[in-house]
Amino acid sequence: MRVGLVTDSCCDLPREFLDQHQIVILPITIQGSDGQFIDHRDPVATRSFYRRQAAAGTSDFESKPFSVEQIRELFMTRLILEFDSVFCLTVMQSRSQIFNHCNQAARRILTEYRPIREAANLSKPFAVRVFDSANIFCGQGLIVAETARLISEQASRSTITHHINRLSQSVQSFLMPADLGQLRHQARRKGDKSVGFLSYAFGSALDIKPVIRGYRGETSPVARIHGFHTGVEKLFAMAENQIEQGLVAQTICVSYGGDPHIISDMPAYQQLQRACAHAKVQLLLCEMSTTAGVNIGAGGLAIAFAAETEAMLN
Repeated sequence: MRVGLVTDSCCDLPREFLDQHQIVILPITIQGSDGQFIDHRDPVATRSFYRRQAAAGTSDFESKPFSVEQIRELFMTRLILEFDSVFCLTVMQSRSQIFNHCNQAARRILTEYRPIREAANLSKPFAVRVFDSANIFCGQGLIVAETARLISEQASRSTITHHINRLSQSVQSFLMPADLGQLRHQARRKGDKSVGFLSYAFGSALDIKPVIRGYRGETSPVARIHGFHTGVEKLFAMAENQIEQGLVAQTICVSYGGDPHIISDMPAYQQLQRACAHAKVQLLLCEMSTTAGVNIGAGGLAIAFAAETEAMLN
């Protein structure tokens, strides 16, 4: 059986990994003051976007995911012919309409695909399952990476489904902005008062960074750390501690709002790299999705791992 994997461009994974596993991306359109950017998870274009954003400072952005009809068209013209079964994993549904759009499209696809496959002499029925990753960015990326691994190992659909459901309840992602300006600006535009003026001014003056966790379909602030580099060290140390305690999946994902070499050159990342290599844990580093960037600004960092218990920042 030919099994395909689809996700949206909120998913933080290296382009090489996406290409290696033939993961199909549902792009998201970002509309900003300097024009339109379509996020296909292209590393060069994404880094250019972050450079422009860093130069422009705080900006208004609107994101627009694929519509129900666009998703349906992608499947009906291509995916129902390339695959016999497709797993579709989206960013958490509380933060985006992508999950709902995919579900609506899937219902239509399953009632319309037969004549097209029969005309192509494909007798097997077609199947598509849509999953809410219950996480964001590199947390979503971890679940997609694990699903890709199981598909490459020719695991059964029931095994893959079980693992996805388990990971959606155990993956924890932690996101930290480098500058609070864009985070506060976007929060005010959306009526989110969680980043108020006083906390913004206080945090900016003292270089205090909030850490936001994605876990089981919700995002919430879980810590405040003095200094970006200190925060990076604490996040990576927390991941090392989780490796020692044991992981649900042998994958850790890291993403950065800019050139990932800035992170890979950090001693704290290199130490995490050594810990992963020793424990045979796959460590994936990539550019942060532009959807994340428009909300927290350039230079932010995120990390995700899967653990049985909730991780704590020291």
